[in-house]
Amino acid sequence: MNTTPASQPSPWSRFANTCVTGFHAYAQWLVSISWKRFFVLALALIISMAILHDIPPFSFTYTEVIHSGTPPTPAPSGREQSKGKVGKPTGKEGIDISVDEKGVRIRTRPSIPPIPPIPAPPQPPGASAPTEPTAHADSKPGPEINIKLPPGANTEEVRQAIEEARREVQAALEELHQDAMDSAEEAAGAWRPRLRTHKIGDPLMPLTMWFILLSIILKITYKGKVQAEAKAAQATEVAESESLKRQVVEARMAAMQAQVEPHFLFNTLASIDHLIETDPPRASIMQKNLIALLRASMPTMREANAQGTRDLGRELAVIRPYLEILKVRMEERLQTEVRVSDGLLSAEFPPMMLQSLVENAIKHGLEPKAEGGSLTVSAEIVHGKLAVTVADTGLGFGKAATAGTGIGLSNIRERLALLYGNKASVVVAETPGGGTSVTITVPYVARATDQPE
Repeated sequence: MNTTPASQPSPWSRFANTCVTGFHAYAQWLVSISWKRFFVLALALIISMAILHDIPPFSFTYTEVIHSGTPPTPAPSGREQSKGKVGKPTGKEGIDISVDEKGVRIRTRPSIPPIPPIPAPPQPPGASAPTEPTAHADSKPGPEINIKLPPGANTEEVRQAIEEARREVQAALEELHQDAMDSAEEAAGAWRPRLRTHKIGDPLMPLTMWFILLSIILKITYKGKVQAEAKAAQATEVAESESLKRQVVEARMAAMQAQVEPHFLFNTLASIDHLIETDPPRASIMQKNLIALLRASMPTMREANAQGTRDLGRELAVIRPYLEILKVRMEERLQTEVRVSDGLLSAEFPPMMLQSLVENAIKHGLEPKAEGGSLTVSAEIVHGKLAVTVADTGLGFGKAATAGTGIGLSNIRERLALLYGNKASVVVAETPGGGTSVTITVPYVARATDQPE
């Protein structure tokens, strides 16, 4: 049987996973260090890059050639000039100006012969002949100008006017020629290439600064993300812990609610059996109270576990028959009183706490005392909170031989903390003349519920 091998991740996938892992590792390291250490390491990195910039191989240089402008048009070859396509005519350029009876004619020519001398006017006898000016007397290198005069125009004034005109034309042509040469030189100079020298290590410092800047941004953003995740994890852990504690406490309270102490039931039933033979009316009263106690406590256990609280009236419905049963058993040794106004019967109160306090007061305070005593259950509003107190005139807290281990009070405190946080409290105090007073204080919340039968 052929088996298909498991597909292996591609190299790109492995590389991407490695990069992501490295990124998170670097980000977590950034978050773990302080800002002071971060800036010290950043300064050390900048100094290191500055040193590396000047040592091989980062100090090696290379040259960049930068071209700007448009290269000049190369001069045409002699063959192109000879064909008359581009270029100047062979020979020296010049201008011919003719003045005659038909007017003035101007034409250019490739070569300019020397300007012939203008014949001098006749001189009077004995006068010295003036020096013959030539057409090249004031000329400079450049185009030549030839001016032809009509016959008979050989007076001195004409000659001077012509020479002045020639010089002006000559100067204008030379200026134009010089401007053309300057323009050509400027064009050639603008195209001249420039050289720029670079080091291989020049990008090191900009990359370092960008790396430091991105690390700062990463440290700020990733720290917020890590803190949010830590808070979420902590909140989840606290919620799970509180839920577990609540389940443990509720299990303990459920165990307490699911059972009435065996010795109490057995003693009550034994007392009823004895009274049936000796005092049937009292046996009937005790039996009715036991039925009322079981009716008040058993059907509401599931409701109390689901809601966490129930009204104070339901708690008193359990306490009253319980006290009546004990009064039958202890006879004149026990006096009870319940001082709770009807307006407070609808106030929310955790189940089984009041019954637990009453049981402890009788078991560890009043029963061990030979002459017995009194027990009072009261409720009042103190500073906007409901305060329920169970006070007895017994031996005192922890003084009886039957003193308990304090687990009951510990469970009550733990359950109050889960239900109300720091808004609830349990206070144990000694009453004047002996005895113990226990007060449970919880936030006052009225419930719209039907009163128990």
